[in-house]
Amino acid sequence: MTDTITLTIGKQKNIALIAHDGKKAELIQWCKDNAETLKNHFLCGTGTTARMITDATNLPVRGYNSGPLGGDQQIGAKIVEGKIDFVIFFSDPLTAAPHDPDVKALMRIAQVYDIPFANNKATADFLLHSSYMDEEYNHEIINFKQNIANRAETLPTEIN
Repeated sequence: MTDTITLTIGKQKNIALIAHDGKKAELIQWCKDNAETLKNHFLCGTGTTARMITDATNLPVRGYNSGPLGGDQQIGAKIVEGKIDFVIFFSDPLTAAPHDPDVKALMRIAQVYDIPFANNKATADFLLHSSYMDEEYNHEIINFKQNIANRAETLPTEIN
């Protein structure tokens, strides 16, 4: 087995939409402005944000739990399962969030799985208007099965 494997992000992207309370209106407007592109992709998001986007745009957005109630963790799990290819997260850098460790964990798992992650409007605009939005994209990630096998071989198996 090799140390990396190639994953393919399909032409139709699985996009997670998330926003802190102070940024929900901005994300909703961004979704309205980009509805023609977004309607061609599968959308999901954390609870309140997903509901508000659907209500304001008529785009179908599958809702998970609210961020503070585990929604960020659910999105992270879907990244690990290969079911989310792309994250748009309008975070509010000026307001403390009680679930900040969850947000950091989500950002970390997106990095581990090498998926696009926009944390503001400018980055989201650049990503959404990239030529990669209309085609498949191959990217390499760590071969986790091989990594686990290697670690299992090097760790002690007996307790003294």
